[in-house]
Amino acid sequence: MGGLIQQLQFLQPGWGDLIEILLVSFLVYRLLLLIQETRAMQMLVGVLLLGAMYLFSVLVDFRLIRTLLEALLRYGAIAALVVFQPELRAALARLGQSRIIRLLGSAKEERTRDQLIEGIEQLAHARVGAIVAIQRDVGLKEYAQTGSVVGAQVSPDLLTTIFSHGSPLHDGAVIVVGDMIQTAGAILPLSQNPVKDRSLGTRHRAAIGLSEETDAIVVVVSEETARISVAYRGRLEMGVDGDRLREYLEVASPAGKSSMRLVPAV
Repeated sequence: MGGLIQQLQFLQPGWGDLIEILLVSFLVYRLLLLIQETRAMQMLVGVLLLGAMYLFSVLVDFRLIRTLLEALLRYGAIAALVVFQPELRAALARLGQSRIIRLLGSAKEERTRDQLIEGIEQLAHARVGAIVAIQRDVGLKEYAQTGSVVGAQVSPDLLTTIFSHGSPLHDGAVIVVGDMIQTAGAILPLSQNPVKDRSLGTRHRAAIGLSEETDAIVVVVSEETARISVAYRGRLEMGVDGDRLREYLEVASPAGKSSMRLVPAV
């Protein structure tokens, strides 16, 4: 009897075990938040189903199925790294973000926001299609390299000039870093996740795609509807007005907060 009690000692968790359980639970919760409403969640469900099938094959001694699943799961980790590469990049980038360094707001930042809002509203009123990516903590250098260097301060006139139909850069994206338009005509990654609204064009899919891989705030102006949309953390909000756009741009500033309300991706 004493031997049995000794063998069951591991069932009495200590403070260290409880802390470990809480940490693991928090990490799993954060992981699920990162992959919710993405193809990664659908694939995770598929992996869990395969695991359940393997457990069932062991219980009922289905040797062929068990052997096939063992071979599949043995190389599954390497396959997962390839398949989940975009989601892993986004997750690691977000883990590396530091809100501690966001300390100061300034009049220059407020002026930049005003210039961006004025320029985007002018584009919407003129029904000129546009896409503007505002860099936050995660650098956009790899995407900026696909466009043409501008290196000028943000202004409504410059935005209107870049996206006018006669401009050779109007089809690409503008990337804003601080108060500067760093690049125009940049090519952004398209979202690989299903989009419910089939009326959305390439600009909207590119905006969602960049927001899935980075923490950038991406503003889109539709030339068909003149609506302003904002993509942030893989979600797209359509029909944004000037006040709502300002909320997003305040998140992009060093003094901004990331606790704003988000709407589901369309």
